[in-house]
Amino acid sequence: MTTFNQLRELRLEGNYLYRLPNEVSSLQQLRAIDLSRNQFQDFPEQLTTLPALETINLEENEIVDVPVEKLAAMPALRVINLRLNPLSADVRVIAPPLIKFDMLMSPEDTRAPPP
Repeated sequence: MTTFNQLRELRLEGNYLYRLPNEVSSLQQLRAIDLSRNQFQDFPEQLTTLPALETINLEENEIVDVPVEKLAAMPALRVINLRLNPLSADVRVIAPPLIKFDMLMSPEDTRAPPP
């Protein structure tokens, strides 16, 4: 990944990924990442270190908790899509007053349809 340090968009949807390599932190020009329809159980916190990142798509994973404070500190972040994730009630309550970007979430108890 370090070879592509000028990369602006990365689409890795539907690849059964459950974590990102630490080298993702070297993608300082990255503006959008699509990690939807994978197997993430933990939010990939390397993303919070990317200063140009505007859009994160993590729809349809298994994420329960997100680092709301770190996301709130991201200067360029405009949208994070967390639909069809089993987000905790804490995230649903804590996040809205702290964030300045759009956080897309499914209604509580909404699950992805079986494949």
